[in-house]
Amino acid sequence: MGGGELLTVKDVEPQSIAEEVGIEPGDILISINGSHVKDIIDYYYLSSDEFLDVEIKKPSGSIWVLDIEKDPDEDLGIEFKSHFPGGIRSCNNNCVFCFINQLPPGMRKSLYVKDDDYRHSFLYGNYISLTNLKPEDWERIARFKLSPLYVSVHTTSPRLRAKMMRNPQASNIIGQLGFLREAGITVHAQVVVCPGINDGVQLERTLRDLFSFWPTVLSAAVVPVGVTKYQKYESPFFPVDKEKAQETIELVEQLQREFKKTAGTNFAFLADEFYLKAEKPVPPANHYEDFPQTENGVGLVRIFLDDFKELLSMVPSQIKERSTAVITGKAMEKIMKELCKELENKVQGLKVDVIPVNNKFFGNTVDVVGLLTGKDVFYAVEEYLNNKGRKDILILIPSVLLKEGKSLFLDGMSVQDLQRKTRAVIKVVENSAQGLISGALGQGVE
Repeated sequence: MGGGELLTVKDVEPQSIAEEVGIEPGDILISINGSHVKDIIDYYYLSSDEFLDVEIKKPSGSIWVLDIEKDPDEDLGIEFKSHFPGGIRSCNNNCVFCFINQLPPGMRKSLYVKDDDYRHSFLYGNYISLTNLKPEDWERIARFKLSPLYVSVHTTSPRLRAKMMRNPQASNIIGQLGFLREAGITVHAQVVVCPGINDGVQLERTLRDLFSFWPTVLSAAVVPVGVTKYQKYESPFFPVDKEKAQETIELVEQLQREFKKTAGTNFAFLADEFYLKAEKPVPPANHYEDFPQTENGVGLVRIFLDDFKELLSMVPSQIKERSTAVITGKAMEKIMKELCKELENKVQGLKVDVIPVNNKFFGNTVDVVGLLTGKDVFYAVEEYLNNKGRKDILILIPSVLLKEGKSLFLDGMSVQDLQRKTRAVIKVVENSAQGLISGALGQGVE
């Protein structure tokens, strides 16, 4: 196996075990206790022992075998260049509703990656379909106890799941959940609701089937399908509208009452988008229990609202005159305007406008803030500033619009580009109540 498929040391933590035994950047990790280390999961599992024989290859080509004694859970202090040198496991489905298939060309390359890697599911909470797993993968999941996993179920009907995913391997979801139950692996599931396909009676069947696996399946997120103007299939699918959102809320709430009575948990949780589309208030915090599905947009609005209420009691009653405006998507426009008005009323001298951005890039059916492009934000900011007749208003950009660790929007435009084109002062703020209030005030709130 070539060096390109082995873990290569990027950095060594000072005063760590690795530094003490002479491991350096550029070294290649070959094996631990005689077992080949092919990725970060092997490393975590094999390095947890108390006594280790660590085989490494130096940049010079020499092989070192290091005898290490440590506490069982003590880390060696190694950072690797890549966690998965052999590459990630790509999706082999062709789902009718796939959002990536609805992307136009010319966007950031990372957006086109169809990640269906069970290792990413375990480590980062990425959702996987289970359709590309080989027998050795199932064995490894069971042996290493890779739990919890995050699984895209969509429907428990074998025939419908195979049809929705355009993959006959997708039909055995019930059997696969049974394997995970026997192996002691827990699961968080998601169901992307496609009106006319897996909603209504099919959704009820799916949630009941998933609940029958509780507590192996710990929770199920119900999420509306994302539909862009670039969808390519001959038989188009449709977004969730207000009526469908209301209908789905009624169905899921009925099931939640049953599940709560049986097992003491709501089990199934609706994405915030359903409540926003239905123009209904989001449930209170206790409804979401321990908030198991926030990465799926479940409960984030409630967290934002509750945090805002708490922080509002701590803001100053007056500041030097200051004008700001915050970017948001159409879905959150009403809520953001209400919150910003509350903030203005509480703090004399503060003006906070809301700039709702129409998603011209993906189409008006996509209304969440995290899918806004730099170009659409530019048009909205330019129009807002022209209407105001001034440029000295601080524009707040939620960090969720940008690539993590970077200042790039989905379309590759940078914050610097936006600032140069609008000639406005722009500040990136955390996508939270703390970020909104601190950004608006120009000071922290503790």
